[in-house]
Amino acid sequence: MASTVHHNSHQALLLRPLPTPSRHPRLSFSPRPAGLRSFFPASGCRLGTHGVALAEPEFVPLQEEEEEEEDARFVVVTFYKFVPLFDPHAEVARHLNFLQGRDIHGRIYLNEKGINAQYSGPHKDAVAYADWVKKHHQFSDMLVQTSPAVTGHAFPRLKLRYKPSLVQLEGGSLHLPLLDPNMRATPLTPSEWKERLEARTCLDVSSGETSGRGLLLLDVRNDYEWDVGHFEGAQRPNVDCFRSTSFGLSGETDPLNGVDKERTDILMYCTGGIRCDVYSTILRKKGFRNLYTLEGGVSNYLKVEGPAGWVGNLFVFDGRLSLPPATFNEEEDEEEQQENKRWVGCCYVCGSEVVELRHRNCANIDCNRLYLCCGWCAEELCGCCCSDCKVAPRLRPLLPGHQRYLKWHVYRDGRTDDENKLYGFVDDDSSGL
Repeated sequence: MASTVHHNSHQALLLRPLPTPSRHPRLSFSPRPAGLRSFFPASGCRLGTHGVALAEPEFVPLQEEEEEEEDARFVVVTFYKFVPLFDPHAEVARHLNFLQGRDIHGRIYLNEKGINAQYSGPHKDAVAYADWVKKHHQFSDMLVQTSPAVTGHAFPRLKLRYKPSLVQLEGGSLHLPLLDPNMRATPLTPSEWKERLEARTCLDVSSGETSGRGLLLLDVRNDYEWDVGHFEGAQRPNVDCFRSTSFGLSGETDPLNGVDKERTDILMYCTGGIRCDVYSTILRKKGFRNLYTLEGGVSNYLKVEGPAGWVGNLFVFDGRLSLPPATFNEEEDEEEQQENKRWVGCCYVCGSEVVELRHRNCANIDCNRLYLCCGWCAEELCGCCCSDCKVAPRLRPLLPGHQRYLKWHVYRDGRTDDENKLYGFVDDDSSGL
């Protein structure tokens, strides 16, 4: 999906309000059989003004009302699966045909090695599509994750197409052995992952060793995602785009540099799991033996186990951008919520604490950096990430609060197509993954 944080997928979306089902009973005059002159109301009717017989209101049962409200509630659905698709272009056509008439926005990509989907829509349409996909035997055991989108669509439109790489990665991913489960990291359920984290915490407090084995917690995401939330003990990634991740491939600053490949357990995590699955095949080919990944990613862990071991919010690649753990686990009690608020981010400009864990984009349209910023720096730099950007020729206005910039084409009007390409203003399928 996205090649950099400087893309339009992080811009504000025009969201459609939720439809409000009507509960007001409709009253109508009771029909009278032809030729019958009577002032007595028919059975089941009541008398209205001047004795006119009115039909009894047809009240909708409470259960049906609740079901209608549930169907209309907007949600975000995510799933992926590595399976062989021998004619992915035909699969794209089948999926497009099924979604005709359904209110679905998002990114759904297919290729010879499977599917990767993140989309939003009314609960009825969103779940219907996931259920339809799972009816195929290849996808029957696929993990489908759902979270609320309280303000409507979290994506601007639907992009359903063939894509050579299900996630953005230098050199693509079609050449990787993604279909071989033995080449991917071993999945750990959320409870197993929690046990590993707790054992590691006890280990750190005591001797620092466990049966002669080491353990490394690897955050396979971007640096700006770590800034708003992460597992305790995970090092901050040194990249601002997953496609340039180089764990196990770079020099001294690489957390995997010098690690015993035979005796070190490497626990990898990302938002939904797909980036770990993809990158673990690279590490496996580099000789790392003991690779483990969090099944369903952080979103699944927060839903099943709550925020145990996690601090801050979870960054997501849609219009919601930053979600507190309670979004995924409604049973999280108030004490857990307060405990999880102990994490604060740092302002990218001045380094001061930032409690509000929501990114903003640099007002310089040619920069568009996604970063955390305190209110003082935002005002001082007019919404820019640095003093150089503040004097750039093409600046957007400073937006108050949590407002997001509109799509890039709103600010690029007046340029020719060649100029747009020169400045990088192209319609891109970025998602940051």
